[in-house]
Amino acid sequence: MRRARAWRAGMWRRGRIVAAVAVLCALVMAFNTRVPNGVGNLGSLLQTVLPWMGLSVLALMAAAVARRSALAAVAVLVPAVTWCSLFAGVFLDKRSSGGDLVVVGHNVHEENRDPRGTARALAASGADVVALEELSRPAVSTYERELAPTYRYSAVREGVGVWSKHPLKAVRPVDIMPWTRALRATVDTPKGPVALYVAHLASVRVMPTSGFTTERRNASAGKLADAVRAERLARVVVAGDFNGAAEDSALDPLTRQLRSTQRDAGAGFGFTWPASFPVVRLDQIMVKGMTPVSSWTLPATGSDHLPVAASLRW
Repeated sequence: MRRARAWRAGMWRRGRIVAAVAVLCALVMAFNTRVPNGVGNLGSLLQTVLPWMGLSVLALMAAAVARRSALAAVAVLVPAVTWCSLFAGVFLDKRSSGGDLVVVGHNVHEENRDPRGTARALAASGADVVALEELSRPAVSTYERELAPTYRYSAVREGVGVWSKHPLKAVRPVDIMPWTRALRATVDTPKGPVALYVAHLASVRVMPTSGFTTERRNASAGKLADAVRAERLARVVVAGDFNGAAEDSALDPLTRQLRSTQRDAGAGFGFTWPASFPVVRLDQIMVKGMTPVSSWTLPATGSDHLPVAASLRW
């Protein structure tokens, strides 16, 4: 009897380290926006991979079981509840039918070995507008040839381009980097004009010495945010490779002006990169003055990114 009481008492004394780590994980998740970027842009890196912190809950629960610790098991409930409060709504299917305009965005990858197949897959998507990034010069003619039967109107500015079933007007590059990585066009739809921005923000890297290198990306996002803020049309679509999650607070100057189609009208996280096993959503379709009806990813092409699509309503 005495041994049984001692064993039960030990369940509440063992696993203190596991319990402490569980509480720390919960605090990091709950206050992810407070994690500073001063050292290696850790805040941005955390927000980019935040959904994967759910794996830490599973690991901690396994540690609690291995330690046979009631204290640790109860403590693990704290990050579990925190993670669910952040992401449980993501798994609700918010997609519906209908919509006035379907937009597809895709980083087609400069080293894509099958641009013809990629173009044909995009043409078969049923989209009204296709926005492409990372177009290589040798592949542009292939995309133009393959997309022309479906999309009468097109415009390419260096590595970015748009193909549309509706007329394009006022096409111009947007100055977000020293070379052209963004363009702006008016899509003249039957229900009225839409300002479309196609953008490829600067690349990021995770380096052992400097951490998550986002400075150039953040600067390009700020310039794109200025362009969107100055836009005179009421309806705006921004499609592109943001090289970061929409939840990254470093992108707030841009994303706070817009609605995320995946967050408002998707199902699941909608990860897009890498295409072979997506772990993060770098590719976004965001809108202002329009209502997202549905958001989804398309099957893999010859690119290292998955295409994204969204149906929008006036």
